[in-house]
Amino acid sequence: MAVLGETNCTTALVVGASRGIGLGFVRQLLEQAQFKTIFATYRHADRALELLELRDRHPDLLACIAADVTDERQIEAAVAQIGQRVERLHLAIHCVGILHDESMAPEKSLRQIETQQLARYFQVNSIPAVLWAKHLLPLFKHGDRSVLACISAKVGSIDDNHLGGWYGYRASKAALNMLMRTAAIEYRRKSPETLVALLHPGTTDTELSQPFQANVPPEKLFSVNRTVTQLLEVIAGLGQDDSGQFFSWDGSRLPW
Repeated sequence: MAVLGETNCTTALVVGASRGIGLGFVRQLLEQAQFKTIFATYRHADRALELLELRDRHPDLLACIAADVTDERQIEAAVAQIGQRVERLHLAIHCVGILHDESMAPEKSLRQIETQQLARYFQVNSIPAVLWAKHLLPLFKHGDRSVLACISAKVGSIDDNHLGGWYGYRASKAALNMLMRTAAIEYRRKSPETLVALLHPGTTDTELSQPFQANVPPEKLFSVNRTVTQLLEVIAGLGQDDSGQFFSWDGSRLPW
């Protein structure tokens, strides 16, 4: 499957590639002959050992860049590094996100809402993607078909929210959707061959979902490899009218 058609010398970027879905994208892109240069970002080297091992095995194909996506200066510096090696970018996939860590968990009720935790959700889940869109725009301004895709979540759909809870995660993903929908409109004017898409991966067996897998039917818990395969198929099938839209892993459009 050619993700971007017959584009030659295709370049790709995976943001947040140290583990999970991001690392899965790197693995599969490395197997596709159309990609000649792949960039991948990570935050901490000690949590990106598998990614760095891939770089050591594919030094001419994979370049890894350390970048904290909550710091715009580091995003700008990473894009500058990419621009030193290539003049065009054909695919960028933003995979950064947080649901829980050792200091935070999704809120189940209004009583659990805290300003600092809400801000953290937006700092990681919403803002970085649009900053990448801002700084990557010059590399997307070319005549080849290209795609800027962001991993979102179905729980970020306002219309689909029937269960409540998870205030910060839901709201930050809804904000991500709005930011990238707005970016898609500007990209349509300034880089018309670039399609911007938001992707729901389904429940995937990663660190993010592990505490919440107990009630997920086995057939609805996807391996990373399956998730990435499905999302690459969605990306391959995008047309001009799909830019700025929100898609599920099976290619269906999701409500805002």
